[in-house]
Amino acid sequence: MPGELDAVLTEKDVLAALKGVKDPDLGRDLVDLGMIKDVRIGEGKVSLAVNLTTPACPMKSKIENDVRGALKARLPEGTEFEIRMTAEVRGKRRAESGDIPGVKNIIAVGSGKGGVGKSTMAAAIAYGLRAHGASVGLMDADIYGPSVPHLVGAAGRPAAREDRILPVELDGLKLISMGLLLDPDQAVVMRGPMLHGIVQQFLHKVEWGRLDYLVIDLPPGTGDVPLSLCQSLPITGAVVVCTPQEVALLDATRAVSMFRQLRVPLLGMIENMAFFDVLAYLKERGGPAARAFVDGKTCFDSPGDERVHLFGQGGARRKAEAMNVPFLGEVPMNVFIRESGDVGQLKAALQDGSPARPFLMNVVENLAAQVSIRNVKNVKMPKLEIIS
Repeated sequence: MPGELDAVLTEKDVLAALKGVKDPDLGRDLVDLGMIKDVRIGEGKVSLAVNLTTPACPMKSKIENDVRGALKARLPEGTEFEIRMTAEVRGKRRAESGDIPGVKNIIAVGSGKGGVGKSTMAAAIAYGLRAHGASVGLMDADIYGPSVPHLVGAAGRPAAREDRILPVELDGLKLISMGLLLDPDQAVVMRGPMLHGIVQQFLHKVEWGRLDYLVIDLPPGTGDVPLSLCQSLPITGAVVVCTPQEVALLDATRAVSMFRQLRVPLLGMIENMAFFDVLAYLKERGGPAARAFVDGKTCFDSPGDERVHLFGQGGARRKAEAMNVPFLGEVPMNVFIRESGDVGQLKAALQDGSPARPFLMNVVENLAAQVSIRNVKNVKMPKLEIIS
């Protein structure tokens, strides 16, 4: 009867019903993690919020279904349930030397060599996290080759307030880059100590405000800037971008080794330019004759044949597994991504209707899950140092 439920059912009963329901990524009980919030009981109805550890949670639907199923199985028949899925990004619980005030998580995106699409992936990660509702900053630490402003269409110079630098804000992102401080054709000519100084200013003199994630695009390789940054900053974790061929994987392995030597956790590897989808390209770019040809699939014997693996297949996945590094996903060689970046509209690659969106968002969501796993484990990072 209406009104009877609230007389016999308590919040304790609701939490007991949800014991044993786990976050699939974190492998821990939702109740123990404090993710069940705002439980309300009355009028034959139970309402509550499931507060996820990231708005980009890839298992959101499964968690909601698991919660609903547990409540339905263990609470009185006929009870109505209202489940609200919310999110609050978590950071590490202990302050550490070098922390940036207000920034919960720092994600470094690196590569063993240039030309693998590292900057494109860094910007796509930032846009993807922002699209899920997180507050995000993007720092272009590729001092010699700052390409992020061009990819995202940022223009104008950062302003200053007293002794602080105000980042450029674009599409909800806070951005800083050497490219915003130089003329388009001006070269950066400087040595290690000057590079270190610029990196420190970008980290600690920029008014980042409160951020869920700060994504840092590192220069390729294992030179001064990655070393300086990793030694001076408690990084949540690093992402390594590579392509499938063996030559690129050799350099990616060195990047993984560098991060491990510097005691930086590995959040995962991304395989960029994984394949070229002939059908998708012809459907998007071909005329009527090409579309008819594609619809008939006359040149493909079986599903999957339309994917041409120009640089080999699955190399990064195999390397990640061999090195015990999470594999975040593959991103195809996609004309739409290239064109969007060329005209300063990379965000279009993550919007609805983009052929690249499913692949990029899969990477973003897997990465967000790995960040949450790191924070829930709450492993205190040791002091960063170079091991000789």
